[in-house]
Amino acid sequence: MAIFFFFFFFIALLITLTSANADPLAPALFVLGDSLLDSGNNNLLPTVARANFSPYGMNFDGGRPTGRFTNGRTVADFIAEFIGLPYAPPYMSIKRLVESDQIKTGLNFASGSCGILPQTGSDLGKCLNFPEQVDLFERTVKEDLPRYYKTSTELSNYLAKSLFLISIGSNDYINNYLISIHDTSKLYSPQSFATLLVNNLSQQLQRLYELGARKMIVFEVGPIGCIPSITRQIKHNGPCVEDINQMTILFNKQLAPMLLNLTSTLQHSSFILGSVNWLGYEAAITPSKYGLSDSSNPCCVTWMNGTSSCIPGLGALACKQPDKQYFFDAYHLTETLYKQIATLCFNSSSVCIPKNINDLLLS
Repeated sequence: MAIFFFFFFFIALLITLTSANADPLAPALFVLGDSLLDSGNNNLLPTVARANFSPYGMNFDGGRPTGRFTNGRTVADFIAEFIGLPYAPPYMSIKRLVESDQIKTGLNFASGSCGILPQTGSDLGKCLNFPEQVDLFERTVKEDLPRYYKTSTELSNYLAKSLFLISIGSNDYINNYLISIHDTSKLYSPQSFATLLVNNLSQQLQRLYELGARKMIVFEVGPIGCIPSITRQIKHNGPCVEDINQMTILFNKQLAPMLLNLTSTLQHSSFILGSVNWLGYEAAITPSKYGLSDSSNPCCVTWMNGTSSCIPGLGALACKQPDKQYFFDAYHLTETLYKQIATLCFNSSSVCIPKNINDLLLS
C-alpha cells in the first residue's frame, strides 16, 4: 500500500508542477454528463437535484458551495488543472461567460439527475439530458465560438485540439430503470436496456464528432450497486448489491467496443474509454488500499436514513475527515476518489485506455 501511495502522490505532484509551468496542453475542456461532473448548471434549473448549499463544497475554495455534488473538486476540475486550464464553467451562465470571453477555454454542460435517455430524471424537475447537452454544444459552436475565430478552419482546429470529458449513464439506472414510476424495466431486459443506452450514446457521440470534437474521454458507469442509496434500501449480502452491479457491467461491456468502432470509422478521432468501474468497486471492497477508512456511509447527514442528498444547514455534522470517506452523500464520491481517478486517467494506462489523457493531447 505504501508503494501505491508513493506512486500516486509522486505522479500528482509531477502533474501539478508540469501544468503550472507550461502552456495549456489543450485550448479548451468541454464537459458533458451528469452530477458526477456538474459544476453548477442545475443551480439555474427548476429541479430539486441541486447542490448549491452547505455542506457541499466544504473543501472547495474556502468552503464555497458551487453546485458540485461533492465536498470539493470533481474529475473534470482536476483534469482542467492538469491540462493548465481554468475550471470549465457551467453553460447555464453562458451570457456572462460570452461577455467575459470565458467560453474560449471550455464549458461544462453536465446536469445532475439526467442521463442518456430524455425521460431519465424527469421526476425530479428539469435537467439537461445528454441529447440536450449536445444541442447546447451545437449552439455554442454555431453561434458563440465563431466570434473568436476568423475562419471556419481556425475554429475546426481549435475544436480538434480540445478535450471532451463525458460521464453519463448512471442515472439511466438510478433514476429510471430501477424505480417503479418508469416502466422501463418492464419493457427491457437488463441486456436490451444496456444496448438501448449504448446505441443512443453512440448517436450523440457521432453528433459531437460532426460538430468538431475529436478527442473524447467517455467514462464507464461505476459500481452503483455499492452506493448507500442502493445498499441501504435493498437486501443483499456483502458490501454491494451485486445484481445491480451486473446490470452496469452489461453496459460497460458494450461501451468499450462501441468506442473502439467509432475511433476506427471516424477519421482523426480518438474515443478513449475511462475504465473506472474496477477502481470504484475495488475501493468499495478494500477501501484501505486507497487510503480510505469508510466505504459504506455518507460523509454528510442525509435525508431518509442515509439514502439521499445532504440536508442543508447541517454542515457542522458532516464527517471531520472527508478525505478518508468514499461517499460524500448517498450517491456521490468525495474529492479524494475523484482525484485518484483523474490522476490515473491523466498519466497512467490503468484507467483511460488505450491512451491516457497526457498521451492523447500530445499526439
